[in-house]
Amino acid sequence: MFPAGPARAPVTPGTPPALPCGELTAEGGPPLSRALQPDEELVELDAEAVRTWCARAFDALGREREEIDAINVYPVADGDTGTNLYLTAEAAHRAVEAVFAASGPDAAEAVRAMAHGALLGARGNSGTILSQLLRGMATVLADGCDGDHLARALAEAARATRQAVARPVEGTILTVAGAAAEACAAGGTLVEVARGAHEGPRPP
Repeated sequence: MFPAGPARAPVTPGTPPALPCGELTAEGGPPLSRALQPDEELVELDAEAVRTWCARAFDALGREREEIDAINVYPVADGDTGTNLYLTAEAAHRAVEAVFAASGPDAAEAVRAMAHGALLGARGNSGTILSQLLRGMATVLADGCDGDHLARALAEAARATRQAVARPVEGTILTVAGAAAEACAAGGTLVEVARGAHEGPRPP
């Protein structure tokens, strides 16, 4: 974003917000696939890290869906962008949990399941774009999950998704994806790339 690690408690309402991209250390961070020492950084994303991210993204969208719906003005002001993103993320989350229930997936399998689940469960324009972003990332992360691969995965996701949209418009999720990819284009460690992608789209 992968050897499997210990099982984790399911995400329920009230769980902390979605995993900030930079917080991949043991100190103050969520459980990862193994016990990390304080200040030890994850070098490569593993299946459990993908599982955690997917679950927490789904949980966060559940909390924020109404606020996102309220600012939905493009391409049609129909107030369903947050809901569509949430339902698409739910499909991705269920697909990841299914592959864990069936076997001990590696990184590529977990990411591929997430992307495939989002594609099958995509709702509306926003859900379709989210599924395409995940699909673009999965194609690169199949070859490796260190920082440099994550940077390339984000770049491919932004490029492929923009190319798939007939009339790209700035100020949308396409802009956010492009800014995230550009912010970490130089690569680096997993944490450096993730932090750059997390902070890049934010206004100064």
